[in-house]
Amino acid sequence: MADNLHVITGGPGSGKTSLIDALAAEGVRRMPEAGRAIIQDQMDIGGTALPWDDRQAFAMVMLAWEMRSYREAVSAPGPILFDRAIPDVIGYLRLCGLPVPPPASKAAAQRRYARRVFIAPPWPAIFEQDAQRRQTLAEAEATYHAMVDAYSSLGYVLVELPLVSVAERARFVRQQIA
Repeated sequence: MADNLHVITGGPGSGKTSLIDALAAEGVRRMPEAGRAIIQDQMDIGGTALPWDDRQAFAMVMLAWEMRSYREAVSAPGPILFDRAIPDVIGYLRLCGLPVPPPASKAAAQRRYARRVFIAPPWPAIFEQDAQRRQTLAEAEATYHAMVDAYSSLGYVLVELPLVSVAERARFVRQQIA
């Protein structure tokens, strides 16, 4: 287990990336979110590894991205924040009703993060859709529950982020990872 690798997960539109951006501005190292970047890349090249096209392929590209991010971060000093992580891929596959392939399960078992995982609950007041985030609020809520199940089943302890300003959330996370 890598106690310096801290995951922030939850459904889309719940303030995860804004929180991580704020902490990064304060000097906390971060690993970027796979999903949004993959969607942008796939749209740029006319690819089909998209959540609205080929969900299995999208999940496998996310898994590869998250494994590379883990490998890059695992030996680095200090706390590092992950905007989602390997267990999110398992949660996503289950959410979509797709089988979790053995390599995804093996990756989640082998590549462990800090035991306490931060989870952003659904937050209707800030939820927005855009070109990469096409999910509805109901789908975002279902994603949240899928992440709760995925991380819990892997033995992580979930710490729910409070529904407060970005600055207050950042302070909360800093206190927890100090």
